[in-house]
Amino acid sequence: MFGLIRKDLALARRNAGDTLAAVAFFLLACGLFPFGVGPDPNVLARIAPGVVWVAALLAALLPLDRLLGADYDDGTLDQLLVSGLHPAAIAAAKAATHWLATALPLLLAAPAGAIMLNLPIGAIPALVAALALGMGVLSLLGTAGAALTLGARRGGVLLPLLVLPLAIPALIFGAAAVEAASLDLPVRPHLAMLAAMLAAALPLAPLAAGAALRSAAE
Repeated sequence: MFGLIRKDLALARRNAGDTLAAVAFFLLACGLFPFGVGPDPNVLARIAPGVVWVAALLAALLPLDRLLGADYDDGTLDQLLVSGLHPAAIAAAKAATHWLATALPLLLAAPAGAIMLNLPIGAIPALVAALALGMGVLSLLGTAGAALTLGARRGGVLLPLLVLPLAIPALIFGAAAVEAASLDLPVRPHLAMLAAMLAAALPLAPLAAGAALRSAAE
């Protein structure tokens, strides 16, 4: 499993276009909002938590259709499934790769996006912590969605329709955590809810994705 993660990370470094595209999309989306809603700093600060979270979720979706699709197309997935590695472990490795190769760069870019939207500096640590947990949930849900749409016609269109509704609870509590931090309110309850979602998705999403991978291979 860890060898698979290392291999996928090496491929991600070699083909860094997907990661760069996700980060560029995130920064561009954050940078466009001041032009759309006006430069009023109070308005921007009020909408900043939701905007940053929505931009990060949409940016993280960009590489998901290739997360399993490339291995499916070239036959690598079939070899993995007969290698003795449990399908759920394959799915967990893919989710870990997505978090490390896509979500982690987005976390590093999040402070820049927050500053563009006039988010208080004191709320940036809460933003990064909430995104770290929320992106973990999205990586797991996205892997399950990618496995379910594997081999389907227009799977790239179906994937966001499956994943985004499931990510709404993480979006709600993540944005609430950032808003609470900007208002000097307690952040821990919102982060605890995100951690609970991650704890629930951690065993369930790889099992669902593994079952979908087994069905797709058959």
